[in-house]
Amino acid sequence: MGESVSEATITKWVKAIGESIKEDDTVAEIATDKVDSEVPSPVNGILKEILFQEGSVAQVGDTIALIETEGDSTQDEEESSQPINNVTTQPDLSDIQIPGIEKITPVEENFSSASAVSSGNRFYSPLVRSIAQQENVSQAELDSIPGSGADGRVTKQDVLNYIQKRNGQQTGTSSAVVSSPTVQAAPTKTTTPTAPAQVVKSMNGDEIIEMDRMRRLIADHMVQSVHTSPHVFSVVEADVTNMVMWRNKVKDSYKKREGENITFTPMIIEAISKALKDFPMINVSVDGYNIIKRKHINIGMATALPSGNLIVPVIKDADQLSLVGLSKAVNDLAKRARENQLKPDDTQGGTFTFTNIGAFGNIFGMPIINQPQAAILAAGTITKKPAVLETESGDVIAIRHMLYLSMSYDHRVIDGALGGSFLRRVADYLENWDKDRII
Repeated sequence: MGESVSEATITKWVKAIGESIKEDDTVAEIATDKVDSEVPSPVNGILKEILFQEGSVAQVGDTIALIETEGDSTQDEEESSQPINNVTTQPDLSDIQIPGIEKITPVEENFSSASAVSSGNRFYSPLVRSIAQQENVSQAELDSIPGSGADGRVTKQDVLNYIQKRNGQQTGTSSAVVSSPTVQAAPTKTTTPTAPAQVVKSMNGDEIIEMDRMRRLIADHMVQSVHTSPHVFSVVEADVTNMVMWRNKVKDSYKKREGENITFTPMIIEAISKALKDFPMINVSVDGYNIIKRKHINIGMATALPSGNLIVPVIKDADQLSLVGLSKAVNDLAKRARENQLKPDDTQGGTFTFTNIGAFGNIFGMPIINQPQAAILAAGTITKKPAVLETESGDVIAIRHMLYLSMSYDHRVIDGALGGSFLRRVADYLENWDKDRII
């Protein structure tokens, strides 16, 4: 399901119990916080048992159904059933060097090892253990949390509810929370008291619309981003007249040759890729007090869906692609996003995000950072404006094509000088567009 996905929701069972299944037939449809996917059958057989109902959340590695294979009906139940897993068993990656990321030496924390089993032989998913570690929840506390998942398993929501209740006790009473006596809590994250949720009363004639699954995930992701990163913003205005004139000159011949349009989006992404090579400390992520400097430049582009929701497919190694390659990648990802045909890998591994708010006629905006990235850049609509030009004969006023570029960035690792310089460099690349460029 991708390196950052830890759970998925079973949205639909395509096959029913007792139904014959062929290898690679779709058995179920699942949804993650990234994309919707299908789960194929690994074997030929008969669907014997469904372990998760529609709407249930399964963790990575969970068995979600059992298939009885041909000729196994006389064997024991355990031997005659082939499990369908939410994802194949993951190998030990501790000795594998991932390109672009320096090898991280494990540090002893509250948990004795990276094993998913606690001292009480209780299973915890990687997501649950990660949240517990970030919030300084000791192993003893984790073992004491009642689980609402399958077989009493502790889910993400169980941990979040416990943390919220614990924080309320810490701020409202003098009760102490038990923590591990052998580990000193590192100040990696400061928890601030949260105000009680406001009760909103509906008035006569109001329509109450329940958020769909994707909108709830987007809402949670945005709130989490603001709570994680102190956002700071910079804005520049770029004269992109040369770029606009060049596109007007080549767009017809390009469409005739390539069979598709060339838009401003790949041009801006090309400028962003060049600037990220000039300022590599923008292409980073934050892990506690460590900065992960990314080797690869993977640009995510925010894409609006027909449903009104948002998804961010990723152009991998954007700095290695030509303008034609970027244009084809942009068009392909946007088309598949609108048709709900993206694969899980298409939304993974982004290191920087670009959003084109100009497509909706907006001049500029302040986007929210797409975690765990450190910055996001927005481009407004290109408008004709009077501007002062310096010439050999003196200053003149001319009609120019102007573009606002705005960037939100994580002030924990990117200061105003670095963020402002990077944004200015992107504008410089766009302003200095070669009008005679051959594509």
